[in-house]
Amino acid sequence: MPCIISLLNQFDLKDIDFIIVDGFVYLDDEMKYGLGGYLYEKLNKEIPIIGVAKTNFASIEKNKRILLRGDSKKPLFVTAIGIDLDDAFEKVESMAGEFRMPTLLKEMDRLTKEL
Repeated sequence: MPCIISLLNQFDLKDIDFIIVDGFVYLDDEMKYGLGGYLYEKLNKEIPIIGVAKTNFASIEKNKRILLRGDSKKPLFVTAIGIDLDDAFEKVESMAGEFRMPTLLKEMDRLTKEL
């Protein structure tokens, strides 16, 4: 979390509509925070967070949406805080790219692995 906050402190966040994280906002249906939930708190609940995970977390059933993109048989798992879950789902679903991972998220994943 400190690295994420340090990076975000380099930007003016007032015009940011939402942030997407690689992972879950909630870890269970009692709304125990995952990375996205803790980030939302650190940002004073001012910026919605959308979590996009590549693997399922079995403890959460109600507060996630399963997204199949392209021809993939493997879903993405979408969670959200500070934004309606269905709206968050639609935002991820409509992101550019023909394959399972939206192009922008795939590129971010690639870049972070290079560091």
